[in-house]
Amino acid sequence: MIKDFRANNKSIDERKKKSSNEHFSEFLRELGRCDENAQRQKILEMNEIIDEMEEEEFESVFTKEMFDEMDVIIKVEKLSMRNVIFLLKQIGHCYELKNVWNRCFEKSLLCKRFEKMIINEKEKTEDKDERLLVDLCKSYGCISTFFSKELISICVQCLLKAASSKKRNKETQKEIEMALFAICHIGKCFILDYELYRYKIKEIILYHQKHNNLTRLACQSSWQFLVNGLPYYDCFEGVIVNELHFAREAARELEELMKSVDWKRKEEERGRETKEELVLLRWLKTLERYFLYCTMWNEEFVGLLNCIVRVFLAAKDNYREVYLQCIHLLKKIADNKAIEIDVLLKGGAVNAVLEKMQLQTLNKYETYEFLVFFIELSIRLKEKKDHTTYEAKRKATKKEFLEKMEEEGYEDTITSFHEIFIFFNRQYYHGLSLNISDYFVNA
Repeated sequence: MIKDFRANNKSIDERKKKSSNEHFSEFLRELGRCDENAQRQKILEMNEIIDEMEEEEFESVFTKEMFDEMDVIIKVEKLSMRNVIFLLKQIGHCYELKNVWNRCFEKSLLCKRFEKMIINEKEKTEDKDERLLVDLCKSYGCISTFFSKELISICVQCLLKAASSKKRNKETQKEIEMALFAICHIGKCFILDYELYRYKIKEIILYHQKHNNLTRLACQSSWQFLVNGLPYYDCFEGVIVNELHFAREAARELEELMKSVDWKRKEEERGRETKEELVLLRWLKTLERYFLYCTMWNEEFVGLLNCIVRVFLAAKDNYREVYLQCIHLLKKIADNKAIEIDVLLKGGAVNAVLEKMQLQTLNKYETYEFLVFFIELSIRLKEKKDHTTYEAKRKATKKEFLEKMEEEGYEDTITSFHEIFIFFNRQYYHGLSLNISDYFVNA
């Protein structure tokens, strides 16, 4: 749904698309007429074009025909495999970073060549080129959307080994980042055996906490891998929350990333996101998955919630995609039974949502998300339990919640949304009551 808003607000000139396609194809043809060193220079220029592309452009440029053409140039020995890998790593990096889903590569002859090379290199008993195998897995792992069980096993083990490097130079950091990136992409396409790999990822995170050897993107990718395993392995929660201190680390990363974003730049002036902005979006999506499946909570999450609220407030005027992602995340948090409602009040989430509802003209999607946020809170405030301490706390929180609604003129706000509320009831949220007071006045 968030992507739909983005697509509506961005339109790429068809001439520009055609120009990018022609420009890239021209470079590709030139590669076959260059020696290996000249090829590398051309590919550096091609990588710059790739980095500048919008998501919509990838589909027009990276077609099955283009990948087949690359395979033909390799076959006649006019393009070195070293340079092909160099180019595909950049394409795959941008695919994953910008959340592009393109299935053209897996249908191509070049894909079949890579699959055969990975298996052959793995099976070698003599003259095995470990560096080549790692590079093949990185480029293939980030760009393909289909993996056989054999290829998953080879690629993930190989990439984890590469990501476990203890070297701290810039080149090694980049290679570790690419390895973790590829693992995340494979995990996005298939359900992995997380139990088999979690100890390695845990070791990578612990080493980073001690030596700060990962890039921001590599750090985010390692956490994303663990969080992706939450629906399948209950034991992950204890490791994530208590051993690795997920909330503390996530809050720290968000704080640092916030410093890299120009929050004052208007939406229409934003243009292409910086790498830090894309990593920030990836973190918000990782947090959404965590709060969807987590059942464990500790005090460190108060600081994380406060940080999420600050991102929401910073993005509300000029950074629509981050802002919409934050709305969705806050709704998930409100629905999470592990998080007590008084934390949402103290963390500023309720105030932040109220402020946005009253000061801005909202569209239907925003209205829906905000109203469901308060519906989830009010439903939970009605839940009584046979526990004296719980009941006393619930009543105190309920009183504070209602006082906040009255203080901010909340009833008037709800009344103004009455028609839209009925629309949502019919179209999107069949559980809503037509009697708004059930949720908001008598909460």
